Amino acid sequence: MSIQVGAASLQKANGGFGILLGGVPGVPPAKVVILGGGVAGTHAAEMAVGLPRRRHGSGPPRSIAWRELSSMFGSALRTEYSTTATIERLVRDADLVVGAVLVAGATAPRLVTRAMIATMKPGAVLVDISIDQGGCFETSRPTTHAEPTFVVDGVIHYCVANMPGAVPRTSTLALTQRDAPLRARAWRTWAGRRP
Repeated sequence: MSIQVGAASLQKANGGFGILLGGVPGVPPAKVVILGGGVAGTHAAEMAVGLPRRRHGSGPPRSIAWRELSSMFGSALRTEYSTTATIERLVRDADLVVGAVLVAGATAPRLVTRAMIATMKPGAVLVDISIDQGGCFETSRPTTHAEPTFVVDGVIHYCVANMPGAVPRTSTLALTQRDAPLRARAWRTWAGRRP
């Protein structure tokens, strides 16, 4: 959902500076930065790669996940090591930044500082998927589906806790399908023990 809500937030009617994420012939596409290479970051990259535009991803140094992403998406996605200098450079020129960083059992690291956000273009968009774990942008605070965005230093923040709640049918089906192999394996194990 991060790419979808980010694209909608870039629309002029929603406070963005009126840029079409994928661009059109003769008009440059949006610049998308995805911070994080786990499940959410990978799915964001898949969604972003589906639209022709420049995308950047950053992950921890020596990250196997980012090498895999590089080989999976080829030239459609450029990966870079996640350092403070790299993040600062990338967010300054970004139209959309997706924060998809999760440290299991811990608060998300604050990768983007308020000072970095102040250098961004007015109307740029931050989507903080990590908000359920405290957020990875220093200016993030939880929002709701009813009031999903707020603005800091001219930059739109989308920080909805429980983002999948906007699409409950899809979310439920995705979760049940994800767990289906586990249930089938448990049934086979149980069925194998029946007399």
